[in-house]
Amino acid sequence: MTPEENFAKLGLTLPPAPIAKGVYKPLLIDGKHCYVSGHGPYLPDGTNITGKVGVDLHAEEAKHAAQQVGLAILATLREGLGSLNKVKKVIKTLGMVNAVPDYENHPYVINGCSELFAKVWGHDKGIGVRSAVGMGSLPSNIAVEIEVLFELE
Repeated sequence: MTPEENFAKLGLTLPPAPIAKGVYKPLLIDGKHCYVSGHGPYLPDGTNITGKVGVDLHAEEAKHAAQQVGLAILATLREGLGSLNKVKKVIKTLGMVNAVPDYENHPYVINGCSELFAKVWGHDKGIGVRSAVGMGSLPSNIAVEIEVLFELE
């Protein structure tokens, strides 16, 4: 099955592709690579999932927020590339979690996005290298921010 078919099978809804809120491009193509700027957990109604993990959100809520970031990234890819089928594979994911200083489960949170990508592109192409780190704060108090590097077909 194609990535587009895999995504359709999930029954999930993409939010509108987020608009840059600063001086940057949400997506940049350089040869066979597609760089996607940091995205937040953007919802279909235009709001974000906000809060600090360990105070306002527990691990499952934060993992859901990371999945929502993944959906926002997919929306940006679809808008910028025309189709998810143009992505060959995920190369690198950087996940940042807005968390209290003693929070230690950042990788679990970022799995929300990584698991989504694995379902869209398959285990071999949907999972790349990854970092999952904690941050003292994120813009507008979003719960999670993720940036990704993709290889294109």
